Amino acid sequence: MTRILTRRTPQVARERLEYEGVHPLLARLYAARGIARAAELDTALSALLDPSLLKGAAEAATLLADAIAAKRRLLIVADYDCDGATACAVGVRALSAFGADVSYLVPNRFDYGYGLTPEVVRLAAERKPDVIITVDNGIASVEGVAEAKRLGIATLVTDHHLPGDELPAAECIVNPNQPGCGFPSKSIAGVGVMFYVMLALRAELRRRGAFNAAPEPNLAALLDLVALGTVADVVKLDRNNRILVAQGLARIRQGRMQPGLRALFRVAGRESERASTFDLGFALGPRLNAAGRLADMSLGIECLVTDDLGQALNIAQQLDQLNRERRSIETDMQDQALAFLDTIDATERASLSLYDPAWHQGVVGILASRVKDKLHRPVIAFARGSAGELKGSGRSIAGLHLRDALDLVSKRAPGLLLRFGGHAAAAGLTLREEDLGDFEALFEEVVRGLVSPADLTRTLETDGPLEAGRMTLESARLLEGEIWGQGFPAPLFSDEFDVDKQRILKDRHLKLTLRKGAARFEAIQFNFAGSVPATVHAAYRLAVNEFNGISSVQLVLEHMEPA
Repeated sequence: MTRILTRRTPQVARERLEYEGVHPLLARLYAARGIARAAELDTALSALLDPSLLKGAAEAATLLADAIAAKRRLLIVADYDCDGATACAVGVRALSAFGADVSYLVPNRFDYGYGLTPEVVRLAAERKPDVIITVDNGIASVEGVAEAKRLGIATLVTDHHLPGDELPAAECIVNPNQPGCGFPSKSIAGVGVMFYVMLALRAELRRRGAFNAAPEPNLAALLDLVALGTVADVVKLDRNNRILVAQGLARIRQGRMQPGLRALFRVAGRESERASTFDLGFALGPRLNAAGRLADMSLGIECLVTDDLGQALNIAQQLDQLNRERRSIETDMQDQALAFLDTIDATERASLSLYDPAWHQGVVGILASRVKDKLHRPVIAFARGSAGELKGSGRSIAGLHLRDALDLVSKRAPGLLLRFGGHAAAAGLTLREEDLGDFEALFEEVVRGLVSPADLTRTLETDGPLEAGRMTLESARLLEGEIWGQGFPAPLFSDEFDVDKQRILKDRHLKLTLRKGAARFEAIQFNFAGSVPATVHAAYRLAVNEFNGISSVQLVLEHMEPA
């Protein structure tokens, strides 16, 4: 069952925004998302939060400036997703511009697991670094940092994940979610944290006179990478994150981007001049992530750090092929999972733990997300790891903080989880294969104690009806140009329509002609092969449909039911 709700739009805020010059449609939408004044929509770089507010940033800047002055070797240890890849690329590009001796290492996730483990540190030590810099990981790497210290390697941890009970004994930690950090944007992505550290480093180098005889590097040139990593990591788009994304998208639309992004837009068949958050999250991000899921994320990082467009295009084509393989694997896994779900009554469960020995470890997170979206239950999908272990990747619903739920499982059954970590919406864990049954039962028990029946009912929050006069190509283009994402959702409208025509495309998509009063609209619902009644209540978004060089407005249906 799906409930369709309408967001409340404060009339005073809406009228004030219109009075202050905001387009009437945008004023309505922004007011419903908590915006009260036009000044809150300012995305100028000058409106960014100051790096001095981020605990550890100044100390990190001192550590790095000292290392650059002493010509010490810096090694970035990256995570294997898009956020980690972009954070690594920001670090490599900025530190190189500052004159640092910097390289990077991204361990194979299947051999070394997640984070700065002791094994990863020993692998890194072969490069003889003086300082290890983690990006998008490290806050839980207590043993790895201890191993680095034993080997005489200093560690700078930059991360945004939630810390555990014990912090690693690093020389410096920069993480807005660490105890005692007052940085207001707790949702900043790993790439955003690294960007802030580079801002602090530039300020420190400026104070030391490093740019007296040389031009100062323009870190704004890296905002395309920051925007990509921020959107792809699905962090909440608070105001500070919206500024970072807006600035990055502006540069992309102007053609001022890294060769790697230019190449990724080309292989994805997307127009960078009209780049949107949708392009970053659903076209570029998955192609980079495919490298970490199926192969080696160093391929993705190389795409982002090269200045050679030809090389970037070659790598982007490899990433595109990996993404096609990922989609094929995912489809097979999803078919297997859905076949299993047909044998049980999922409505009687508060959670789902899924496993098949043939499943690919790099794709179980996507599978969990797909099943979660379909059934509106927290889902953990498992694949075989090594030495009798299972690696699980979970996705959660709004009513359940997944990492906290796993923490409760670990407290009720010490030793059941060998490792776990993550945040509210997504988390990962490792357990012994023989313990899967015990975990499934305990996880179900924990989830039942934390969620209410209402939490397990899918809710679509919409912006209500849209006047037929606003359902135009111009409106679709207007909305396409704004910054939407997690915590600041893209507009979703709901209305009743008469169905004039309907047909199935490619055996899986429903194409319709809908009528509202005297106005008719072309519409599509993807992955829907059934038929619909003569009158429907639909939740939809406005989209631009490009066909044979002609642009038109199209309604993309997210949900439909009899009126």
